[in-house]
Amino acid sequence: MKFSTNRLITLLVVIWIVPQMPAASPTSLSKVVVALKPDKDPDAMVAERAQLSKYLSEKLGRPVEVIVPLSGSVILEGLSNGTIDLAYLSATDMLNAINQQSASILLAGEIDGVTSYKSYWVTLKDKPYQSVADLKGKPIAFSGRTSTSGYVIPLWDLRQKNLISDSGKAEEFFGAGNVWFGSGYVSAVERVLNGDAEAAAVSYYVLDKDKHLTAEQRQRLRRLAEQGPVPTHVIAIRSKISDEDREALRAALVAMDEQNPELRDRVFTSRLVEVDAASHLGSLKDSIALAKRGSE
Repeated sequence: MKFSTNRLITLLVVIWIVPQMPAASPTSLSKVVVALKPDKDPDAMVAERAQLSKYLSEKLGRPVEVIVPLSGSVILEGLSNGTIDLAYLSATDMLNAINQQSASILLAGEIDGVTSYKSYWVTLKDKPYQSVADLKGKPIAFSGRTSTSGYVIPLWDLRQKNLISDSGKAEEFFGAGNVWFGSGYVSAVERVLNGDAEAAAVSYYVLDKDKHLTAEQRQRLRRLAEQGPVPTHVIAIRSKISDEDREALRAALVAMDEQNPELRDRVFTSRLVEVDAASHLGSLKDSIALAKRGSE
């Protein structure tokens, strides 16, 4: 079979062009914005942000910006107005986002095979306290007003122990001026370490794991009490993202299990799995209602 000069030139051009064409991107988003809660040491989160951004950018074929807003309320606003696409949230923040119809659960954390964990009250090792009841009239620190393990569940536990009333006011037990709210776990624990609070409410892994505090800090602390269970943190996805982009984002995060479990654990604490939203968040309704009354 003979080729004309023109056909040969055309064929060579096609052969040269096809390999140069970029592969189709898994997402239609021009950029993906991921928000993390400010619950760790800021310096550690700088490195985590950069590594997560690099990993997801490579997986998605799009720029990925990882940000750490000042509070959960700022993240919820970003999900609502479209400036944030994915967010790592407490179960309480997630329930608020669902109520606002701004986001849904993409994935949830799974710790040792379950999607719940414990909340701790921590205090200094040399303090004499033996139970939460011993903290009556003492200054304490909550991790934040929307922290499930650092406020909502500990407050609910105080009510179950009849240490506060249905008003949800923690000051009824700890005293006026003795209740402080932080911007995350580390901020609450630092109040204990520097002597401004006698105890702090945090997640169990702040004390039991080495992802939030230094070894020296953890050695100065002990668990005073525990409460729960607490639904694990979740990955929230903005409601108006397409099904195709939702699947691409889910696949990229789940792939961390095999491709970069160390980064996954540093950023998200544990394996990420699919859950039923109603089952995962259902136990929080009454405790969140109490916390809201306490904030009024």
